[in-house]
Amino acid sequence: MQMSFDFAAPSQPMDQAERDTEANDYHRLPASEKQQRFAMQIAQRLKTSVPGNTLADRQKLAEWIDAHKGAAPKASRFANYPSSKQVAFAERIARIKRRAVPDECFRDRKMMSRWIDSNR
Repeated sequence: MQMSFDFAAPSQPMDQAERDTEANDYHRLPASEKQQRFAMQIAQRLKTSVPGNTLADRQKLAEWIDAHKGAAPKASRFANYPSSKQVAFAERIARIKRRAVPDECFRDRKMMSRWIDSNR
C-alpha cells in the first residue's frame, strides 16, 4: 500500500482573512469579563470605542489595552496624591521613628514614595 501526498502550492495565494479562518483557533481564549471592563473604562476615558473583533479575543484585547492605557491622564485632580495605603504606611514609619511626615509629601505621590524609601 503506497500513500501519496500532494504538496503543491495553492493556485492563488491566500489573504490574511482566509488564513485566519483556516487556522486552528482552539488555542485562542475569549477575553475575560474583567479585561473587557478595564478596556471599556479606558475607552470611556479616551472617548473612543474598542473595536468589536478585539473584544472577543484575549490576546488582541491585551494588545489594545497596552497600546491605550497610558494615552490619557487620569481625570481626577487628586490623581497625583498618595494612596491611602501609602499615607498609612508613612504614618506608621513616622510613629516608629518618632518623626513627622512633611506636609508636601501628602500632596505628591512620588515625594511620599521617596520619603518612605529613605525612612524605612
